[in-house]
Amino acid sequence: MSNLERKKMAQEKRESFHDSIVEKIRKIMIDKNLKQATIAEYMGVSASAMNKIFNGKQFLSLENISNLAKSLSIREIDLITYPDIYVQRGISEDEPVEAILQIKLMKEKKDQVLKLIFGENNIEILNK
Repeated sequence: MSNLERKKMAQEKRESFHDSIVEKIRKIMIDKNLKQATIAEYMGVSASAMNKIFNGKQFLSLENISNLAKSLSIREIDLITYPDIYVQRGISEDEPVEAILQIKLMKEKKDQVLKLIFGENNIEILNK
């Protein structure tokens, strides 16, 4: 495959991704009853730039997508998969998440932190 062919394929992939995201944004506009000017404001672009994005004359940036997702209070991945919500495989929302935090403290600070976390009954909780 020639370099020119690779560039053309990359351009087609960018255009396809862009078109897909623009369709998601249009669906969001309809579903949430938002105007194009509002979407432009959320994305941090001018109305004319938004028009160019919708007409395929200007590509969306990751910053545009991130700004829009943040303004809509959704994750970027959920904007990309809209109206579906992306859920990672193998992780159930009902399963507890285990997190381990290790902090090295002097004895007097350790006692203060344990009281903050567990309250005054920290010794009873830790001895169970």
